[in-house]
Amino acid sequence: MFLTGAKTEEVALMNGLTVNLHLLLLSFYKPTAARHRILLEDKAFPSDHYAVESQIRLRGFDPQKSMLMLQPRLGEKRLRTEDILEVIEKEGDSIAVVMFSGVQYYTGQLFNMAAITEAGQRKGCFVGFDCAHAVGNVELKLHDWGVDFACWCSYKMTDSGAGGLAGAFIHEKHKYTIKPALLGWWGHDLKTLFQMNNVMRVHPGVNGFRLSNQPILLVCPLQASLEVFKMTSMQALRRKSVLLTGYLEYLIQHYYTEDPTQPHKPHVHIITPSDPQQRGCQLSLCFSIPIKKIFQELEKRGVACDMREPSVLRVTPAPLYNCFSDVHRFIETLGSALTASSQ
Repeated sequence: MFLTGAKTEEVALMNGLTVNLHLLLLSFYKPTAARHRILLEDKAFPSDHYAVESQIRLRGFDPQKSMLMLQPRLGEKRLRTEDILEVIEKEGDSIAVVMFSGVQYYTGQLFNMAAITEAGQRKGCFVGFDCAHAVGNVELKLHDWGVDFACWCSYKMTDSGAGGLAGAFIHEKHKYTIKPALLGWWGHDLKTLFQMNNVMRVHPGVNGFRLSNQPILLVCPLQASLEVFKMTSMQALRRKSVLLTGYLEYLIQHYYTEDPTQPHKPHVHIITPSDPQQRGCQLSLCFSIPIKKIFQELEKRGVACDMREPSVLRVTPAPLYNCFSDVHRFIETLGSALTASSQ
């Protein structure tokens, strides 16, 4: 799969993201009295947080003791890679699963998935990622990095439509050792699937985790989207993405950085990393004036972006269909929205 850096047999398209995360954790999260914690970022996407919390309770453990949530340093918005690795090294013997985002939904930070995977596995942990904001956004090498498992949706950067079919990844090294905890007919080995003798022969690897056949009305838009992606490459899209987002960053800093000589002029602060290697195409913007009004003013002007509480506006020039003139138009529109919002 060119969008995930995985082998075809390591990927299954099925269910929704959180359903897949539950199915994966049921098999990869094997808590013991000594090793029962799950490490995740403090501001993980709510559905990930809820899934982890419920999986811990399901196994009879206390989320207050078994959820290890990593916070940024005081006064900072993002996690430092060295802090993540330090916690894994220090606490790894008590961690069963390291479960991070690929790209953090709120800050837009692209985590060093290879380094986190290597550090977690060196301490005996399984390592998994929610790649909802990473698939179709950044170059992934799930197989080469040795990631144990991953899941994602297909309606963000892969454009299959809201509620589109999700995906799951299990590395081939677990093909015969990690088994699904829940079984369905569609997880049966395809060679004998239609013998209908009610003797379950689980398909090896991630395909054994499938419960039902995919809904055709969800398959079609995803297939159409993937056909468009196959006309190019993630390498080419990533090159354009770095330039597009860099252009957006430059213009925001040029026009809307805080100016001490104009204290009443609205200004913008970018909390997404400036290093292109630590972000995808998203920039998360904070403002010196209330964000809801800015969001409403942008909507009035036909701009589709995304507000996330408490104070972030996510702006994402997607390289597949956005161009540099779109970025420039956004900057002009943002100026009029800021002016209207501050009056």
